[in-house]
Amino acid sequence: MNRRLTALIGIAALVALAGCTGFAGTATPTGGDDAQLERSIEVTATGEAASAPDRATLRVAVTATGGDAEAVRDELAAGEADLRAALTDWGLDEEAIRTERYDVRESYETRDDPNRTRYEGVHQYAIEVGDVDAVGEVIDVAIDAGADQVQRIRFGLSEERERELREEAITAAMENADDDAAVLANASDLEVVGVYDVSTAQSGSTPFVAERYAAAGGDAGGASTSVQTGDVTVRVSVNVVYEAVPA
Repeated sequence: MNRRLTALIGIAALVALAGCTGFAGTATPTGGDDAQLERSIEVTATGEAASAPDRATLRVAVTATGGDAEAVRDELAAGEADLRAALTDWGLDEEAIRTERYDVRESYETRDDPNRTRYEGVHQYAIEVGDVDAVGEVIDVAIDAGADQVQRIRFGLSEERERELREEAITAAMENADDDAAVLANASDLEVVGVYDVSTAQSGSTPFVAERYAAAGGDAGGASTSVQTGDVTVRVSVNVVYEAVPA
């Protein structure tokens, strides 16, 4: 056998071996054996967990009116100094008091009347409070310092507590998904034997928002404003693809 023939036989053998290796790695059933066919059950389920809030955000505002914009700005500046001083003296950090809205404009009531001009201003603050039991007291401090409005109180969770609730919600969502998959499998003459894929579809928290509160009266004997709170809920949705076989 000459060298050229030997080389051709060697190349043919390598090609044959490569073909065998590829076939083994990508083999799929070609017959009608249903037991070898891939089956799956896909479920989307939701779980939730709730907890009492451990933080709150108050929205309060100082307002002012005057015959010119400069007078209104000066009044708002004085109100800001008084409010921040009172709240920091009470115990809040400067970083816990932030401006959320500032606006000075001519009143709509006098804008078309050149003989009667009035300006209105509002400085709205978001105040972070780490002790929800102290919310009523903080409101009283803000009002005593010159805040004209308490617009909204939002009760929420610290990052650590929200993370804990999220884990609880994921566990509940997976339990619900397992239950749903078992029902679907039973109705389809299948049996769940494993999980192909799992992911979170949606997640979020629902804070408790108090739009109203009971302010302490002048004869309240030092009692602070009363604020009703409620639980904060964290919800998580999961998407799970289960492996199934004939029952």
